[in-house]
Amino acid sequence: MEKRLPLDFSGRWFVKISGDSLTKTSYICAMVLDKGIAKKTAELLLQINAIKLEPENPFTWASGWKSPIYCDNRVMLSYPEIRNFVREEMAKQVENLYGKPDVIAGVATGAIGIGILVAEALGLPFIYVRPEPKSHGRQNQIEGNLESGQSVVVIEDLISTGKSSLNAVRALKEQGANVKGMVAIFTYGFPVASTNFEEENVELHTLSDYDHLVEQASETHYIKESQLKTLLQWRTNPQQWK
Repeated sequence: MEKRLPLDFSGRWFVKISGDSLTKTSYICAMVLDKGIAKKTAELLLQINAIKLEPENPFTWASGWKSPIYCDNRVMLSYPEIRNFVREEMAKQVENLYGKPDVIAGVATGAIGIGILVAEALGLPFIYVRPEPKSHGRQNQIEGNLESGQSVVVIEDLISTGKSSLNAVRALKEQGANVKGMVAIFTYGFPVASTNFEEENVELHTLSDYDHLVEQASETHYIKESQLKTLLQWRTNPQQWK
């Protein structure tokens, strides 16, 4: 059961999740704008195994963390109906939140594909940002044409800690871009990500998140009740979870 309490002065929801002997209280950014879209996005990503939930056979992330969830949103590019849904919903969010910026920027490499689709839907120029400058040629970190002072909305596929996403934002700002905010497909909702985005003063919105994913998976019996408890426990301390 999830209980949402009033927003505090910073615009964050206080969230309390409880079930059986598990009780957790934390705060997360109110990043999801539409609950229906969040659950629909989660449902589609589960259907095509872009998101996998395997509590009994956890994955090992590059960071070394053990996790009952693995997310690769690039899979949806192979499914025209689903990628069109994601493209249209992300384009709507960009326009509703920020109007039409001058440029759409994708974070390499995961968000290049969806970033291009969103830019195309909005009829806007597209650029993408590498993790670091190339070691040869023009040594670009930003690929494409960006002029100082242009407004940019950044497109991302997945938010974990937010470090790589914010690295892209810093690179854009160093080139004189006016970064309006970031729109991503999915976030795990880690408090460290909320902290990182707050410290960089970057606004983040996502189509879906871990809470809506777990809710959708439970309601559609994609997971069992025992697995639900494991998934909630993982979120309380993912670094130490085994």
